Amino acid sequence: MTDDATHRRATPAHEDRARTGRARGARTGPGDGRADPRTTVVVITRDRCPELLRTLRTLRELPERPDVIVTDNGSGDGTPEAVTRQFPEVRLLRPGRNLGAVGRNLAVRYVRTPYVAFCDDDTWWEPGSLGRAADLLDAHPGLAAVTARIVVEPSGEEDPVVAELRGSPLTGPDWLPGPALGSFLAAATVMRTSAFRSVGGFHPGLWLGGEEELLATDLLRRGHWLSYVPELTIHHAASPVRDSTERRVLGLRNTLWFTWLRRPWPSAARRTWYLARTVPRDRASVRAFGRALAGLPWVLRQRDPVPAELEARLVALERARRHSPARRYVG
Repeated sequence: MTDDATHRRATPAHEDRARTGRARGARTGPGDGRADPRTTVVVITRDRCPELLRTLRTLRELPERPDVIVTDNGSGDGTPEAVTRQFPEVRLLRPGRNLGAVGRNLAVRYVRTPYVAFCDDDTWWEPGSLGRAADLLDAHPGLAAVTARIVVEPSGEEDPVVAELRGSPLTGPDWLPGPALGSFLAAATVMRTSAFRSVGGFHPGLWLGGEEELLATDLLRRGHWLSYVPELTIHHAASPVRDSTERRVLGLRNTLWFTWLRRPWPSAARRTWYLARTVPRDRASVRAFGRALAGLPWVLRQRDPVPAELEARLVALERARRHSPARRYVG
């Protein structure tokens, strides 16, 4: 199913009828050879057709048989045509431009399931993980999101960020299924759809690159919990079609913007000074700081520092991340 930008406003009745039709017969329940109707997978992509098609094949083969929504961020390599031809069951959104992470917001407008699993075009969920994630979210209404263990392919090793997730310094209630988190990884997380919508999804100002931190902080501020759950697994085969230097620029810029948007002034100043002293002294870092400074007017207009209790948790996370190999602004 293909949706151009002019066809975004499907009526709830239409969506409900479509979902009812898909849910009949073999799409009614988890764990017994039938589909699990609780989760929709959302994927954003741009000019990575081979990787996306591989991911869609693995999603099609999952025992949960989730509905899948793909937002194509203006691909010029034939991605939309290939998806339409090979995966007619996938809802394809074509906004006609590169929305970055906000492409996920567009997709979530069409989600009618209680949970949404985010997935990049170069990641794929292990069979059973989506069903188990839905079980955990069913059991714990205060839990907004669960983040999976990430396995790097083809080596089969854990991604370096997993050690950071496993060793999170935050504490939480005893009912959490794993360590409490202060942020999440969009490519490896299943989230409560209502929680995502309650904070407005990903902020359009950040576009892409570390965009999860702001959304996670706003969820925590509303009393939600985030957790790492090692029994969930997602696989990641990093696409060779990526500009790692530009991603580093965006990540550092967004770290600064998040800091100025949500941290009290003393913490924002300390964090900015620490980054200025520790990031690589190269053109990419200069570009990142320059772009962050250029965006300062809108950031200050939207500035809304977190309360002291949450700031204490952010300080603990900041200290822990200083020693994480996954938090180096290199590339």
